[in-house]
Amino acid sequence: MKIGILQTGLLPDSLSARWGQYADIFARHLEARGFETAAWSVVEGAFPDGPQAADGWLITGSKHGAYEDHDWIPPLEALIRDIRDSGRPLVGVCFGHQIIAQALGGRVEKYEGGWAVGAHTYDFRDGPKTINAWHQDQVIAVPDGAEIVATNPFCAYAALLYADRIYSVQAHPEFDDDFTQALIDERGPGIVPDALLEGARAKLGTPTDRAAIWDQFERFFREGRLT
Repeated sequence: MKIGILQTGLLPDSLSARWGQYADIFARHLEARGFETAAWSVVEGAFPDGPQAADGWLITGSKHGAYEDHDWIPPLEALIRDIRDSGRPLVGVCFGHQIIAQALGGRVEKYEGGWAVGAHTYDFRDGPKTINAWHQDQVIAVPDGAEIVATNPFCAYAALLYADRIYSVQAHPEFDDDFTQALIDERGPGIVPDALLEGARAKLGTPTDRAAIWDQFERFFREGRLT
């Protein structure tokens, strides 16, 4: 099964030298589970011909806001709707979670409660799961028909399911502790309040359930179900 990765952000050289770009990080996880991958850097204007270019799709995170005025956002929203209409499975992570909701009639804003960074625990249907987060924007109104799959007091719409064909999560199952620490050290200062960065640093080493979310993604792509 071929998964098309839609890259919506770029890592700085200091991080990409070690991990590659976002598409590379996701490709490693997907290929380790037996998927074939192809990537399009939509943030740089590279788009597939249409939903038929892959069997399933994944949209990455980004430093950009879904509500910002970028030339690549309207065609990405149109592609999301085309993928939905094609019946192919689509997964979104962080920005991917947000842009899917916006494209399908929801609303995304810079959250008045501020940032979520580091390990956070979310109430999923099958129990609590701890995942690394890094975001200030949130989905604040869900599209019609979207089911809430996960929530916590800080992020009401932490995971959404759309008719068993689209699944999205706000947190980052692709972020391990090393990557999260690099974000704390290199991306956070001057942007994220120091107290939040130190709180996230203190939680490094907390066991996470990122593998369980990847299990969800695999089942969703292959079987159209989460559990």
